[in-house]
Amino acid sequence: MGTRILTVEDDERIRTAVKLALEAEGWQVEEAAGGEEALESFEQRPSDVVLIDIMLPDIDGFEVCRAIRRNSDVPIVMVTARDDTHDVVAGLEAGADDYLTKPFAPKELSARIRALLRRVRPTEPGSAHLRFGDLEIIPDEGVVRRSGVEVHLTKTEFRLLVELASSPGRVFSREVLLERVWGYDYFGDGRLVDVHVRRLRTKVEHDAANPRHVVTVRGLGYKLQT
Repeated sequence: MGTRILTVEDDERIRTAVKLALEAEGWQVEEAAGGEEALESFEQRPSDVVLIDIMLPDIDGFEVCRAIRRNSDVPIVMVTARDDTHDVVAGLEAGADDYLTKPFAPKELSARIRALLRRVRPTEPGSAHLRFGDLEIIPDEGVVRRSGVEVHLTKTEFRLLVELASSPGRVFSREVLLERVWGYDYFGDGRLVDVHVRRLRTKVEHDAANPRHVVTVRGLGYKLQT
């Protein structure tokens, strides 16, 4: 089976244009005009990537994203009609991996999806166990434990944590993390990194407001410390 992409968009013209652009790349496309239809479609035939417009006629894109994320780590891209910080952050907080602002070029959409699909592949083999105080990371198994209890991370959160753990104490800039974790070879949006770091902290830190492991180095980026 080829790569299946679910696009959730109530505007038929945009939905058709996206479908044609994605099919030209050789991908299978499932369409949904609303949130309920999207959730039903995803339950029946899980997709490899999901594109969700924020403004939908029934339930909004944020809720669709949260509903999918409860049971799946599928890469999700939120689509917004404006480059509004609130919409972008809210979409990422809902569990999206990335976002696009309308109007977007088909080539940009295709590049984002290819990057997401590359990231789905397992991380390169590394150390069997990495330990940072009460935090244990097993890269080859995709397992993270805090105080002996397994923590569920999304694929993006896991890759972000493993990247930081690959060089303890090293400060990673947002640009470097965008390239290594998201696979973008162009200057991306640092909000992707900031929001995912914040979400990661809620899972691996005992006190996310005062992180012990995933630390901000003001003006430079992030590092992982014991």
